[in-house]
Amino acid sequence: MIALQKKATLFKKIREFFDAQGLTEVQTPSLLNTPTTDVYIDSIAVVTNKEIGQKTHKYLHTSPELEMKKLLSQGSGDIYQICQVFRDNEIGERNFNEFTLLEYYRLDFDIYQLMSDISALLRHLGIHDEVVKMSYAQAFNQFGKIDILNTDFESLKRIALTHDLNIDFEWIEDLQMLLFVHLVEPCLKDLPVCFIYDYPSEQSALARVDGKIAHRFELYLSGVEVGNGYDELQSAKSYQQVFARENAKRQQINKPSFELDLEFLACLEKPLPKCSGVAIGIERLASQLFAT
Repeated sequence: MIALQKKATLFKKIREFFDAQGLTEVQTPSLLNTPTTDVYIDSIAVVTNKEIGQKTHKYLHTSPELEMKKLLSQGSGDIYQICQVFRDNEIGERNFNEFTLLEYYRLDFDIYQLMSDISALLRHLGIHDEVVKMSYAQAFNQFGKIDILNTDFESLKRIALTHDLNIDFEWIEDLQMLLFVHLVEPCLKDLPVCFIYDYPSEQSALARVDGKIAHRFELYLSGVEVGNGYDELQSAKSYQQVFARENAKRQQINKPSFELDLEFLACLEKPLPKCSGVAIGIERLASQLFAT
């Protein structure tokens, strides 16, 4: 009962924070016609209307991101959503097939403004620790002594071997992530609130890329990754290129590829307004907020 009350209070405080800033709370569909093309995330497929002779394949959303971006493209302004999301092939201490996500978008914000906004949200929720911000390159240099942005795939493999790590990867980004988990993340446990920002371009996902840098960040609370934010891509062409690249990579590792979300791409015929957005895992946030 105490856990239920704490979670209810958490939701109330989140809504208080956004309501005070004039963000609109939205609800978007969780049953979609197309699955995610993300290489590292799998949608859960469901069959609907089979018993009435109109069998249709649908997919539970892994994030409300694209549906919220449809609203942004239609002039919604700043928006937020708290919802359940669903992901297949997830199991572990902190990974689940169903979990709660807070996702929100701020127009005319870059990731640095959004990190400051999230810091204010954390203070509103009762987390008053010093906020540390360091770039991905700074973190690797400080904790791993690696110039991560200027180290090629083969050199990273040699470094990984010195740490007895697996090097059987198709792409450099997978090795970058493995080294981050083993060399950097353990050192973040001593930092109550830490933002890692400006990731290598190979890890751009749906973030804006500038040279070697993808303008995105991750939020860590005592070493636990809690949030993932982007300076969002704006044009339909940019999204189509990312989706096509992800599909190609899925095929390369024998995962199914999928048709693109044409409805989403059509909504972006007029580019998405400049904005940054973040997804924050509520259960992970709560586990750190209520740890003591």
